[in-house]
Amino acid sequence: MRFSLLPKLILPSVVSVTPKLLQDRHITLLMLDFDNTIVPYTTNVPTEAVLQWFQAMQKAGIALCVVSNSKNSRVPAFCEKYGLSCVTHAKKPFSSGIQACLARFSVLPTNSALVGDQIFTDTLGANCAGLTSILVPAIHNHTFWLKLRHIAELPFIFAARGRRIEYEKH
Repeated sequence: MRFSLLPKLILPSVVSVTPKLLQDRHITLLMLDFDNTIVPYTTNVPTEAVLQWFQAMQKAGIALCVVSNSKNSRVPAFCEKYGLSCVTHAKKPFSSGIQACLARFSVLPTNSALVGDQIFTDTLGANCAGLTSILVPAIHNHTFWLKLRHIAELPFIFAARGRRIEYEKH
């Protein structure tokens, strides 16, 4: 669709994506990046807030699917444990993983969003596929390369600063 490195929405964390925010935009499918969006690279254990958020989304009828570039078995194991669907080897920003998720749920791109911590994979992939792109800060940039990537993303985050939504608890 369209090439853009600017996220449509910027939120403080994945748990700031509320059912109301999605429902107001007619979004019924939320794709989730895994590493540094749901959990840090260094653990497979979600916080209590994330577990409650999973339940609130599912209760509101929002379908959740992890769409990850990871080839690691920890992603499917996590998803199975917490009752989430997943697509691994997604190759974001290319659309194959995103398209596989859309087909699995029979949902149009206009009724879908992708939340992630990376502009060059998550935001670009969502925008090119016609989804609502939601950027959240990385949970923990624990390596030099992750910190460097974040610095490279700062101009795009700055350019999209008007799309920042402050957290509202519903």
